[in-house]
Amino acid sequence: MVSVKNTKGSFNHGNMSDLFGDGIFAVDGDKWKQQRKIASYDFTTRALRDFSGDVFKRNAAKLAGVVSSHAASNQSMDFQGFLMRATMDSIFTIAFGQDLNTLDGSGEGRRFAAAFDDASEFTMLRYLNPFWKLSRLLNVGAEAMLKERIKVVDGFVYKLIRDRSDELSNTKAHDTDSRQDILTRFIQATTSDSGTVDYKYLRDIILNIVIAGKDTTAGSLAWFLYMMCKHPEVQEKICHEAMEATNAGEAASIDEFSQSLTDEALNKMHYLHAALTETLRLYPAVPLDNKQCFSDDVLPNGFNVSKGDIVFYIPYAMGRMESLWGKDAESFRPERWLDENGVFQQESPFKFTAFQAGPRICLGKDFAYRQMKIFAAVLLRFFVLKLRDEKEIISYRTMITLSVDQGLHLTAMAR
Repeated sequence: MVSVKNTKGSFNHGNMSDLFGDGIFAVDGDKWKQQRKIASYDFTTRALRDFSGDVFKRNAAKLAGVVSSHAASNQSMDFQGFLMRATMDSIFTIAFGQDLNTLDGSGEGRRFAAAFDDASEFTMLRYLNPFWKLSRLLNVGAEAMLKERIKVVDGFVYKLIRDRSDELSNTKAHDTDSRQDILTRFIQATTSDSGTVDYKYLRDIILNIVIAGKDTTAGSLAWFLYMMCKHPEVQEKICHEAMEATNAGEAASIDEFSQSLTDEALNKMHYLHAALTETLRLYPAVPLDNKQCFSDDVLPNGFNVSKGDIVFYIPYAMGRMESLWGKDAESFRPERWLDENGVFQQESPFKFTAFQAGPRICLGKDFAYRQMKIFAAVLLRFFVLKLRDEKEIISYRTMITLSVDQGLHLTAMAR
């Protein structure tokens, strides 16, 4: 089974390489092992945990401020769009050590973020278009647009990498210890003995981390808020749990409340964790995934697969199967994840596949939950959310990750 589950293969690398390059989501072998080893260490360090937590709290409070201004004027807003910007700001700061400010800014940061989103969508379309290589050769259609978007992305990212590399080479080692961003760590880990820096490899590594930390989290939070609007009683339970866990008090400001979301407080929020997990069961961030077989093998059900075969699995469908989740598989019920004492209970990652399983299980799972819980707790503590139009039919946008087509338009009322 290892041959099927651990490999992306040439099929995926070919489809994804223009955007993902030789990053962790598109490669196998030594490059994958090296990146996973460094990333697995980084994601478990207390320094990165504290640094990322501060970034999440700051951007959650900033987002709540934006929502507050819309709530005061009784305006609806596209929450998915704002979540995309807020999570982009967060992961960009953590990855590059620099604020992008797409949430309240404009200009180059916004252009980068827009190009990044488009490139993700055009990359996904390659899986649906068997003639994409011809379109790339002729430089027409989506392939021409993908090429232009990647130029914008690369120009922005390469400048940041060169500037940071120059800064590190001209700075004494002890002066860089205060830097907690992932780019600095990877530059230090991958620079050759001769001092040579592989800018292309660093670009691929960091962009993969940005993709993983932005689109998946923003999309999942958007579906979570959609579920909150469909189940207002869950909103109230989460608000009450957040107040109780933080002990921040009713008079606490948005900034004060966000700062009270310590790891200890977040760990007490079992119902919020269950509601987020239930959302991911029904709306997994990556709804369709595949692996390529590196050798002949036999699946658990006895089905034979051959070397080179592509094996797809569908987390979106798996999350709705009665054989796995019972008769109420299509119902949103956070309580299914809690024991009789209200404590969250894990399921096997081979059953709940939102974060994959085995050697390629998501390294940033805890990282993602922390960001989602902070954003969700802040928003639901200060606002009651409702769909702009209760009759509106929500559909999906074709991207690598599962997102709401045309945005998630909600109204917010201050509590």
